[in-house]
Amino acid sequence: MVQPLRFGVVHDLRSPPGSEVSLQEMYAQALDQIEMADELGFDLAWFTEHHFLDDGHLPNFVPVAGAVAARTSRIRMSTDILLAPFAHPIRLAEDLAILDNISNGRIELGIGMGYAAHEFRGFGIPQSRRVSLTEELVQILRLAWKGEPFSFHGKRYQFDDLLVTPAPVQPGGPPLWIAGMSTNAAVRAARFDTHLLPQGAPEVVMDPWKAELRSTGRDPDDYRVGIIRSVFVTDDAEREWNPIKPAERYRLGVYAKFFAETPDTFTAFDLTKGAIPQNWIVGDEDYCVAELVDFITRYGLTDVCTWGASPGMAPSLFNSSLERLARNVIPRVRAAVEGGGD
Repeated sequence: MVQPLRFGVVHDLRSPPGSEVSLQEMYAQALDQIEMADELGFDLAWFTEHHFLDDGHLPNFVPVAGAVAARTSRIRMSTDILLAPFAHPIRLAEDLAILDNISNGRIELGIGMGYAAHEFRGFGIPQSRRVSLTEELVQILRLAWKGEPFSFHGKRYQFDDLLVTPAPVQPGGPPLWIAGMSTNAAVRAARFDTHLLPQGAPEVVMDPWKAELRSTGRDPDDYRVGIIRSVFVTDDAEREWNPIKPAERYRLGVYAKFFAETPDTFTAFDLTKGAIPQNWIVGDEDYCVAELVDFITRYGLTDVCTWGASPGMAPSLFNSSLERLARNVIPRVRAAVEGGGD
């Protein structure tokens, strides 16, 4: 079954030193924006996670998702991504079950292993453990959300006759996603029967995931594939988009530093070489429609989220673009992709 398209906004809630917008104002405006997005019909609010950065990058999506749940009625909340090695699986299972109850079943969870060396040092966790910590977290979440006592004996965690309460609203718990930046990660997503958040070349992350699913009789069309690909709708890019460019260069610079400091082969490849594009789409409505239709159909995507703000910039500056995206772009994209024509 081909999945319906979903669109959303994503936030990292950061204010680099010297920014005119404080973190308090950033949070306030982001919550206002997500409430507006809910009213406009956006499907998703995603949050990212990083730690120990002087720009205050969001370290924990749980409290923000609780605030969003209280102010919205339909938008679904998730992560791209939660860093699994730094989360205790039982505590996370409890937190997400509570969020699922608060939101009446609107929680999902995107999971990744992490790669930034400074974060593993900060938490005192050897980077070599990230695979086992991530895989065991997925297994434990699934057991914890069954609503019955369970035992688990793994390499990193051991639990005996444990009942996690409350139970989530969604049967079996919030839907899970796994981020894939390598073939191993893509195969892991298929092996654990999750949706996929791909980064990198399709032949590295998409094709192995589909092949693994099909090898066990599953249809990739039964799953969702999501990515951050931002859209800025404007008739005057020089006036409205050019001031945003330095903030986006800052964002890219932070991630480039993470990769440069990662001392292993997991990130020792060029994500830009043949990768599914994640650069901004900037232009008028017709241009944004054409670009999104081509992007979604070319890569078989089901979920696309746009940044709700650039680092250090007020989310309110992006609201006009989001309104045009919701009212004049997304309906045409849906008609073209799901209905067969623009």
